[in-house]
Amino acid sequence: MRTLNPILLNKKDFISYGDVLSTQNSDSIVINDGYAQKHFNLATLDATQNGGKSALHIYVAKERKFPLKINMLEKHPYFSQAFIPRSTKPFLVLVCLGEESPDLNTLQAFITNGEQGVHYKKGVWHFPLISIENNEQFMVLDRTDCGIKENKIVECIEHYFDADIKINLLKEVKCNELS
Repeated sequence: MRTLNPILLNKKDFISYGDVLSTQNSDSIVINDGYAQKHFNLATLDATQNGGKSALHIYVAKERKFPLKINMLEKHPYFSQAFIPRSTKPFLVLVCLGEESPDLNTLQAFITNGEQGVHYKKGVWHFPLISIENNEQFMVLDRTDCGIKENKIVECIEHYFDADIKINLLKEVKCNELS
């Protein structure tokens, strides 16, 4: 059995999988006559394969039960995907590298500080959304084919496996410790 204990999400450890979406240590400028600060270029979406466009969705997630058994990973081979929480509650991220199938030796679990989102690079293996609480909402940016038959692509590849892997939710980690 392999048990993953999530580490705190940070740019350095997540760089192979994508981008951490956060205002912390990001480039910014003051706009709107001083009434707003724009944190720019946090991630560049990759969604134009075969005539696609970027699309914005809202997911309402159900709470996961822990320890969470991991028996599958998915990837989007032709577009990147971003998850941005609408609350300030932490959520878990499970990612893995690999081409045709996940390289489980690179499997890594992260926990956000509640103010971070993630941007998965095109083709990065990941577990579906892992919400710690019920009815948490996430803004999701990814690809749409615009309802045009010619724009359709393989959107998601799922890979199931028999490895005995679980993720623990560390109850001793409090939201305010993650900032």
